[in-house]
Amino acid sequence: MRLRDAPQPFQYQGSKRIIASAILSRLDVQSYSSLVEPFAGSAAVSIRAAMEGRIKSFWLNDVNTPLIDLWNAILSDTDNLINEYAVIWESQKYNPREFYSIVRKRFNSSPEPVDLLYLLSRAVKGAIRYNSTGEFNQSPDNRRLGVRPDALAKRLRAISAVMSECTQTSSIDYRDLVYKYEPGQVWYMDPPYEGVSKQRDSRYATTVCRKEFEDFLHDLNNREIPFLLSYDGQTGDKIYGTPLPSVLNLERVNIAAGRSATSTLQGKDERTLEALYISQHLQTSKSCIEDRDANQMTIDFASEDYVRAS
Repeated sequence: MRLRDAPQPFQYQGSKRIIASAILSRLDVQSYSSLVEPFAGSAAVSIRAAMEGRIKSFWLNDVNTPLIDLWNAILSDTDNLINEYAVIWESQKYNPREFYSIVRKRFNSSPEPVDLLYLLSRAVKGAIRYNSTGEFNQSPDNRRLGVRPDALAKRLRAISAVMSECTQTSSIDYRDLVYKYEPGQVWYMDPPYEGVSKQRDSRYATTVCRKEFEDFLHDLNNREIPFLLSYDGQTGDKIYGTPLPSVLNLERVNIAAGRSATSTLQGKDERTLEALYISQHLQTSKSCIEDRDANQMTIDFASEDYVRAS
């Protein structure tokens, strides 16, 4: 597996897989022994760092407990998860739409890691959506049957091989992690962007209040906790969120993230810029961020790993 193709465990809207290398290029990795992701999601940055052997240990945290349960299965019960997924994937072939609804209902009743893995594989844009009662309600992408079991097995085994022995997980509020900080840690944060998570938002298990988050960043600065932060960006003329205030003393750089998958699905050709904030206490690398291939998409719907529904 080529390093530029570091695997993703599941499709996940907002994944930083394509720009993970650019994010890590800002780090002087020799200064840190542990990478912490308070908003882990698909943990693209940690995976990339692990595949490159850049950092020795990882901490994946996400307030979405079923997502962390899935991560625990990927890391410590890999083969069983792969086998269970293969059974589900094969079972859907006779009626993919109805089968997806059955699995979604089962997951909402009793969340199991394999069911969430299947739902993310089939869900539109790999996006988690919740209704007002907290139930997963995202629709399936009926053009595809999801990632093939053999392709998924390669991805999960590759990730488990480099992360299972050096990764801890948790599902707590991001603000509580400050009490667990230890020297040698560096944090990478990718919370819901302000521009897409005002008030209650169905795209996330919980939202992040702008004022509370700014106070949290002040606290990190006061505690001299080094961090990188993805928080706002732009696709075409559409801006997500407003820049963080200068009083936080953060360096802000833009990373070219290529074509927008969502815009492409809508027949548009728009480019995405991701803003990366660098804390004043971070030991930075001398290397510069390299622009990525402008033609890459966050999620490649034409990948041979996926089977299109008939």
